[in-house]
Amino acid sequence: MILASIFAILAAIGAQIRIPFPVVPLTLQTFFVLLSGMMLGSKWGAISMFLYVMLGLLGLPFFAGGGGVQYLAHPTFGFIASFIPAAWVAGRCSKTGQETIYYVLAAFLATGVIYVIGLSGLYWNMNYIIGKPVSVLQVFRIGLFPFIPGALIKIVSSALLASKVISRMYRIRGYDPV
Repeated sequence: MILASIFAILAAIGAQIRIPFPVVPLTLQTFFVLLSGMMLGSKWGAISMFLYVMLGLLGLPFFAGGGGVQYLAHPTFGFIASFIPAAWVAGRCSKTGQETIYYVLAAFLATGVIYVIGLSGLYWNMNYIIGKPVSVLQVFRIGLFPFIPGALIKIVSSALLASKVISRMYRIRGYDPV
């Protein structure tokens, strides 16, 4: 529970480290989402991101643009909501083995979850809440294409860090994320 709380706070800190883009900022949240799943396992990684989302919706300034229940109508809320299943996927897929390649694949799949849910939410929000008609290609231009290089860096760096930490903890204490 303590580690899940720590990862929720790390995701909140990662939200504050951002490079602004017109609609969706580049943040370090997803780095900590990936790490939470890979290092805590699917169950506790998802719990940590659920805690992050709930605390942000309760009004703590955990998201890149603040916090509060009004964030449900924000264009980036789909990305935030995706953190829960993405952490679960990262944990589930990295559990398969101790080799770094499993962590890279887990981070890649979890990042895919973030983009599928996040881009769907962005499309829905722009078209139906904001009322600004946008095509799928425009949504990709807003929420995907500018972020691919950063996503690749986060995938590789989170996978390398997780595999090193987990393998060291496993050797020292027999740690195995559940």
